Amino acid sequence: MLIDQSGAKHHILDCGERLVASKGFVGVGLAEILSVAGVPKGSFYHYFGSKERFGEELLVRYLGQYLSRLDTLLQADGTPARARLMRYWSYWNITQCGTAADGCSEPQAGAKCLIVKLSAEVADISETMRLTLRDGTDRVVQRIAQCLEEARFDGSVPPTLVADATALTLYELWLGASLLAKLRRDGSPFEHALRSTELLLGSPRI
Repeated sequence: MLIDQSGAKHHILDCGERLVASKGFVGVGLAEILSVAGVPKGSFYHYFGSKERFGEELLVRYLGQYLSRLDTLLQADGTPARARLMRYWSYWNITQCGTAADGCSEPQAGAKCLIVKLSAEVADISETMRLTLRDGTDRVVQRIAQCLEEARFDGSVPPTLVADATALTLYELWLGASLLAKLRRDGSPFEHALRSTELLLGSPRI
């Protein structure tokens, strides 16, 4: 397969992301990435320098795409901010748990959240990847908090709700649900997370 020079780096990242989403960062060797991408070792090192650098760039790209999707889900569109936030959790449920028709089967590798997949793994093996994930998740929580502030303003959550603390609690809740869903191979953790989210958000102002 011939790949133009400008697209070669993105092609390696695309192939690597699918492999890492399925097997984890440590579980994928450089030889496998090269084989699937169909590129020589020299090309890989030309673009990345090391596997760790590859992992860092992979996460930077993934987080950028993730934040872009999150911005789309949370953007003001005439619906209450609370509804927009619940739209995000529904998206999380679908992408991490599959569809109702398949009984919460394992999602396609490309749909798996690399934040969930790699956080515990890379935190112990790469400081640069840990910091990349930490900063990315901080930005996710900030966006949730902003949406909660908008919800306080439009009355779809109580005015006493503390946006920053609630945003962090909700994100931690859903990360935990994702890990439990992987262990249980069913959607019960997400169902519980949805119920808990509604309780944490409280009753809308009448």
